Amino acid sequence: MIDYGHFIGGKHVAGTSGRKQDVMQPMDGSVRGTVALASQAELRAAVENAKAAQPKWAATNPQRRVRVLMKFLELVARDYDELADILAREHGKTIADAKGDIQRGLEVVEVCIGAPHMMKGEFTDGAGPGIDVYSMRQPLGVVAGITPFNFPAMIPLWKIAPAIACGNAFILKPSERDPGVPMRIAELFLEAGLPAGILNVVNGDKDVVDAILDDPDIKAIGFVGSTPIAHYIYSRGTAAGKRVQCFGGAKNHMIIMPDADMDQTVDALIGAGYGSAGERCMAISVAVPVGNDTANRLMEKLIPRVESLKVGPSTDSSADFGPLVTRQALERVKGYVDTGVEEGAKLVVDGRGFSMQGYEDGYYMG
Repeated sequence: MIDYGHFIGGKHVAGTSGRKQDVMQPMDGSVRGTVALASQAELRAAVENAKAAQPKWAATNPQRRVRVLMKFLELVARDYDELADILAREHGKTIADAKGDIQRGLEVVEVCIGAPHMMKGEFTDGAGPGIDVYSMRQPLGVVAGITPFNFPAMIPLWKIAPAIACGNAFILKPSERDPGVPMRIAELFLEAGLPAGILNVVNGDKDVVDAILDDPDIKAIGFVGSTPIAHYIYSRGTAAGKRVQCFGGAKNHMIIMPDADMDQTVDALIGAGYGSAGERCMAISVAVPVGNDTANRLMEKLIPRVESLKVGPSTDSSADFGPLVTRQALERVKGYVDTGVEEGAKLVVDGRGFSMQGYEDGYYMG
């Protein structure tokens, strides 16, 4: 049983709020561990620690800062399989999807290695009579990221790498559903040479989110998640005078024209709908064939492809997709199918009654 606390000041710190939540393993429905849910006081301690460490880090020249990112990339390559296994066990996506999750985050780290060039300011000689104009790019201080369950490696790395490359200290509040990879990322950054306190991980729920939004020393926040929560975070964060960037509730639509390549169309729909068990912004929640003939040709190819997909536990390398992240998520998806049928949809492939032999308590949708 894993007991996740927080990662503050370069070390693991046990939670003190007295509140915890189970961390599940979706492929079999077992409890993998517990995660501490931080109080406002614990968040404040993490901010104070980051605030004390940040000035020295900001004074470190950018070339030296990005060397930490280079070393981090080496360490992730070394521990790639371990990270993918943790991610798959806590989220439910397959090992292949988990590795893709990690890789997409690493690509942002790679871009940030160019920070010494990208951070250069500008100078204009003679912008006006006797006037020269110059700009400087400087770190803000302590900044924070609030990230979702569905990409527990990629999205934290989207936030962490640019922030620390620019000389900020970073507070990460990952999803409490799958905290293992974010905690491991913090360990690897420390091993790569990042000074203690520059990356602190505080686990928690809405209480700690509100503490982040209200803390006067956190100057900026990045968020990815649902639209209602994005609106809440943006409104409350900006009211507190913070810079706030929120990505909320992305949904893709597909319009299928009569001259579309149906094999390519079906490939796109399968990848979007079943990759990460559909738990991602690219899921294509609405597909609109133009004309009955287009719809019929699409269904002729789509139905057998869906029926041929292999559902399996997250650690099965031959599985096309694994379980959903929680039992509540599974019941919600089943409910969407129920609603569609009640409203007159024709159900041609029904996965609601699927049960995985040997994993009957897992959160599987056929």
